[in-house]
Amino acid sequence: MRVKYQQGVGLLEVLVALLLLAIAVLGFVALQLRAVEATSEGFNRIQAINIARDLSEKIRINNSAITQYQTQLASQTNQAASGSNCYSGFCTPTAKAAFDVHEAYVQATNAGMTLNMITCPGTANGRQCIYIAWNKTDPVDTTATTTGHIACTNSTSSGFSYNDTSTCIVMEAY
Repeated sequence: MRVKYQQGVGLLEVLVALLLLAIAVLGFVALQLRAVEATSEGFNRIQAINIARDLSEKIRINNSAITQYQTQLASQTNQAASGSNCYSGFCTPTAKAAFDVHEAYVQATNAGMTLNMITCPGTANGRQCIYIAWNKTDPVDTTATTTGHIACTNSTSSGFSYNDTSTCIVMEAY
């Protein structure tokens, strides 16, 4: 008589074990997804740092045309203007600045990023900062942007800080 009451218990144990296995697999999948997101974010940061560093070094070399760099980086229309090809011939400092900005623009656009150069927030020395942003972040230092995206940073009287959900880097240029 006791065996009759035990019928189906083994099947129930198997079902409970499968449920626990399914929960463990879901946890593993969530962990893998987070790892892929972190890898992607790290890759984007490395690309942005390389673009900003390259542009910063070009500005440092051609510092007599700093105002031209500021003008060229002020809008995407200016950034997209290709100008002369400084690889095949001599360029003036002004033409070299336009060429450098266009090269950085092409690299950033190919990586799905946007760039800008503004006066570094929270500094009194007029230093310029290169902003490179991706995803739904604009390369600006304000709380409201024209695209509906979030701004990279916020300036306050006590300094500047990155927005919590922004995806960008800021590099001091010159």
